[in-house]
Amino acid sequence: MMMQERMHRDTRGAILFDAAVSPQVGHDWFAPEYWRERDALRMQAGGRGGVAIVLTPVGECVLRHYHRGGLVAALMGDRYLWLGASRTRPFREFRLLAEIARLGLPGPLVLAARYCRRGLVYSADLITRRIAAAQTLAECLATGQLDEDLAEKVGALVARFHRAGIWHADLNAHNVLVAPDGLYLIDFDRGRLRAPGVAWQQSNLRRLRRSLLKLGAAGEGEAAFEATIWQPLLHRYGRTLTP
Repeated sequence: MMMQERMHRDTRGAILFDAAVSPQVGHDWFAPEYWRERDALRMQAGGRGGVAIVLTPVGECVLRHYHRGGLVAALMGDRYLWLGASRTRPFREFRLLAEIARLGLPGPLVLAARYCRRGLVYSADLITRRIAAAQTLAECLATGQLDEDLAEKVGALVARFHRAGIWHADLNAHNVLVAPDGLYLIDFDRGRLRAPGVAWQQSNLRRLRRSLLKLGAAGEGEAAFEATIWQPLLHRYGRTLTP
């Protein structure tokens, strides 16, 4: 189904949504209390502040509120500097996810994005379709499921996005999902399309490697990690990047 991008503006801000999935999306959809009152919400850990799983009229979706990280979070909290609607975090991610879907790449299907503006700042939310029965790569590592075969699949996954020029701003083991129907990349906040290039592609891979090591992937020693996880991942990555 082709996306039908629509926008609703009012005094609070604006909502960008896919009318092919839902002909109308209001501000209520972005309020956890709205879904809680309908017994259609559960919270899930992950990311800054976690996310909410909501049972919408079009199926299970993930509702994510944008939170700042690092030292600036103490000052700005969940607020971002207003630079125009097209440059808001949710609208950029919405349109990048739409392009990912158009390219046939395995990312989350986006339903709606919203910003609420107050003068020079705004807050933001995003709703995507939930990927059913999925585990993060971090969870697979913790339960001993990350082996050579899965590592190769991760390498192929990353290469498909890199070949298309999709840069992920935070490529780590929490943003790779392993589902019964395959692997996905999620959380494309600050991601963007770039001309394919070795420098940013290798930087992305180094970030993923640091994430795996931080989570204990080298528990049996770095040599074992290199032989059974990282080199198979890189080998499949290279084969997929330049078939």
